[in-house]
Amino acid sequence: MIIPKPYLRDRLVLLIVSVNVFLMFLLAILTILRLGTGHSSYIIQYRSDVTINAFQSGSSTGLISFIIFGLLVLVFNSLISLRVYLIHRQLAVTVLGLGTLLLVLAIIVSNALLVLR
Repeated sequence: MIIPKPYLRDRLVLLIVSVNVFLMFLLAILTILRLGTGHSSYIIQYRSDVTINAFQSGSSTGLISFIIFGLLVLVFNSLISLRVYLIHRQLAVTVLGLGTLLLVLAIIVSNALLVLR
């Protein structure tokens, strides 16, 4: 895939891609640091329709999936934005902005689950 030169020179696009990379690293670092405290069981789900035992516990692999999700969001948003940029610039910026929103929500949810332990 050829990267168009205007894409690499667009400051707004590069800013949003940089923010997405930073948020991905922040998600990975926060999750790994909270997992490294030595607990064997973590709360990985909250079911509001269940009155007793609404919290579902599991191993750390459920929380590591947040890091994988962040990586997938970063890669696929960047690729889709790159492909769409030649069609319309604002559409590429919108795609990158939605990726930023997804990464922020992943940070919030993973932090909320790790705080509960």
